[in-house]
Amino acid sequence: MTRHALEQLTDFGDFTRGKELKDVLKRSCSVSSGKNCFSDVRVSPDGRHVHVILHSPNSQQSDLMTFDKYLRPHLVQCQKHLDLMLTRDVPIVDLIYFHQSNVDDGVTLLGIIFENGRAEFWRFSESKSGWHLLQTVDLCNGPTAKIISVCISQHFIIWCEERPPSNSSSVHNLSCSNLRFCICKRTFDIDEGGVNLGGVKIALHNNPRYSVISSGDIVYLLPDVKEESFASISKVFLTWSPQQGIFKVHSVSNGTLLIKNPTANKESDFRSLMMDCIGILPIISPPDVCGFCPTGRGDLLLLLSSGWVSLMQRDGILRQIYKLPDNCLTTCGVQNSLNIYHDILALSVGKMMYLIDVKCGLELDRITLKKEGLFVNCLESRSPQMLSEAGLFVVTQTETEAKSKANSENMQSSAVLVEAVFDEACKYYQQRSLSTTQLTAEKLRKGGMFQAPISLAAIIRDYLINQKLKTAVKDSSGHDKLLISLDSELKSLVALEDIKTSMVKASEKDLGRFCETLVQQEICRLLSSEIDKENLQYLNSIFHLFPTEAWQAVQAVLHFKCNGEGSLSTKAPAELWKIVLSPVHTVATITQQKHAPANAVLPIFELLCKSMFKFQPSWLPMFLELAQQQSGTSSSSSWSYGVKESSESLPLYKRALAVIPGKGDYQDLEVELLLCSQRPNAVMQALRILIGLGQWGRVTQVAERFCRQSPILNKEIFTTLLCEVSQHRDLDPYLDLLWTLCPEDMTVTGILNIVLKNLPSTAQSSGPFQGHTGDGQPTIGLLKPLLSRVLQRETKPSQRYADILQSPSLPPPTPPRQVKDLTRINSELDIEQKENHSSESQVNCV
Repeated sequence: MTRHALEQLTDFGDFTRGKELKDVLKRSCSVSSGKNCFSDVRVSPDGRHVHVILHSPNSQQSDLMTFDKYLRPHLVQCQKHLDLMLTRDVPIVDLIYFHQSNVDDGVTLLGIIFENGRAEFWRFSESKSGWHLLQTVDLCNGPTAKIISVCISQHFIIWCEERPPSNSSSVHNLSCSNLRFCICKRTFDIDEGGVNLGGVKIALHNNPRYSVISSGDIVYLLPDVKEESFASISKVFLTWSPQQGIFKVHSVSNGTLLIKNPTANKESDFRSLMMDCIGILPIISPPDVCGFCPTGRGDLLLLLSSGWVSLMQRDGILRQIYKLPDNCLTTCGVQNSLNIYHDILALSVGKMMYLIDVKCGLELDRITLKKEGLFVNCLESRSPQMLSEAGLFVVTQTETEAKSKANSENMQSSAVLVEAVFDEACKYYQQRSLSTTQLTAEKLRKGGMFQAPISLAAIIRDYLINQKLKTAVKDSSGHDKLLISLDSELKSLVALEDIKTSMVKASEKDLGRFCETLVQQEICRLLSSEIDKENLQYLNSIFHLFPTEAWQAVQAVLHFKCNGEGSLSTKAPAELWKIVLSPVHTVATITQQKHAPANAVLPIFELLCKSMFKFQPSWLPMFLELAQQQSGTSSSSSWSYGVKESSESLPLYKRALAVIPGKGDYQDLEVELLLCSQRPNAVMQALRILIGLGQWGRVTQVAERFCRQSPILNKEIFTTLLCEVSQHRDLDPYLDLLWTLCPEDMTVTGILNIVLKNLPSTAQSSGPFQGHTGDGQPTIGLLKPLLSRVLQRETKPSQRYADILQSPSLPPPTPPRQVKDLTRINSELDIEQKENHSSESQVNCV
């Protein structure tokens, strides 16, 4: 039978100001009983940050203390670590964490929501040594609004907001006093600058005080037990789908009572929902909700005052999971915590922890606790974790005591020996290393770094002896365990020595095959370890001395495969791509030099591009696309103008272009690389190269492809091609396609100004009839379809600001009237008429 035990992970020594965190948790546990002692403690989803919200009992002041877990040793000695500690005159309602798909360098995005509707967005980054404030915004529209609860669901921020009662409402009207809340939502998206919020939309009017809880794409609206309300209102709770707008009314005793589908352009009202199910409310008497936990899949676990743990499924079915012992909640009070870890529910009531299988409701184990605590929803952990005043604990599985005692003596010596060897090696290399990255035993095993001379010589000697003897009976001692754990590393070392021996004895015919194998192993070893300056110089020398063998090794290491249809694929892991794409600071400036010396030390990416350009130049654009996919610099995140570029943040397409000789003989390849980057500046550079080459068919293809991706780029491309149309007639066969690319904000006046400014000079005509036919200039007949299209679009009523006209807000105030000088106005009108007359005469001449 499997038993469970509570094992301490840390006593807060791994957190910033760990002693202070311990004192704060002790102080929060010693405050007033009758409420959950950890109700104001939040733990980040990755388990790296602990937030404690402190409310002053006699004032509206609210403090936030944040404690960050160290993941890298250099942060312990870092004097510039920025802690997130706030003291505000406005109470903090809650904290929300934003999910980010590409999270590098321990980046965390946090939102702090205040009661007055203000929101602060903070970002934590290890590379920047702590927390940094991104922006401060107003979440609510009204200045008198008051936020009660908040949550985040997919790309929505959802909150319950208290609206002040209107002057017309009676103070004695219980309905108005209790139903003065509403449920609001705002969309958001995340970019490098911070969080971009959409407009405020009210989803539900005139509702009671609700706690909003997110579970997947469903939001649960639970009645707040602190609020004195109608007995009938507290009997039910709501679920809401922000995407579809569907509201459902539920009861913890009868399941789903009502489903309300949304009506087009009509907001829901809580009183109308209650009127639809008013007949069933007097006859139900559900138990109270003592605790809850979202599953993240649209379901919600509920701890009821009857002792039952029930699961409200997203389809509205209420399923009973587990029944606590009788009078358990009565004797232990309301102090409880529950959380789900995959299919195991961890529930603590008082000083007893229950582990329950959610699928079948089977009680797996009971564990007696010394102190109450809070279950941590850590996404990186598959086992229940509990935060208490004594530290952070994890629930572990243990076999029966007899079996555990029998195996412990056999495994102790081998485990201690293996870990001792690797721990000693880690300390040795960490002292010698200049890098701040923590070296681990796993990295030591796989990174090709275990080269301590004395230990390595002894291990190899014993390994070779065992290989020669080939003993059938394996010893279970710790030394044999160590050899097994290093088996792959030792095999590769022995194979390398065998290749060197074979090369000395090989003939000229076999020498090339051994050389190719040796180069492949060396490149694979170098790309699997940390690339410092010396290793990079060694790698450059390999590519210089053995170019053909190095190219063959690159194909084998990166697992390149071309399907013959212009598509290149790779099966290389992400860790290998990270090493390939990372610039080396000491030599990164070489990529910005147009004429780098032949013996220059190139970064790995430039080295691979140079080898590919020499042996397979047609693969270079496809390799650039693969590299951009792996680095995450696709077109979706690269539409930016005016961004400062450094040697470390140089775009990959510029690094690839740096290896191409600048003689103008490879302009087609340059165009392909520029277009593969999908960056606006690069696309325009490629377009100008094609215009200079006179490849007008290719020019129109590029214009049609990229005009659909960005309005700004569309306008720049169209303006550039319109200038070309004004200067020659080479684009005449493609004018119908070109006119369809005209941006929506282009006007007839703007088009005519561009054409007139770019007309070629006619001063070189020496006779009255020379150049009269205008073969090199456009005519008004060519521009007529474009001008007609734009003129029709200008005469149509614009729908751009239709949403503003439908806004419920008041119209803007009338601007103040000013007395104008009639003489000055008449003179300005005369000047404008003369300018219009002169422009019309120029068009007629054309």
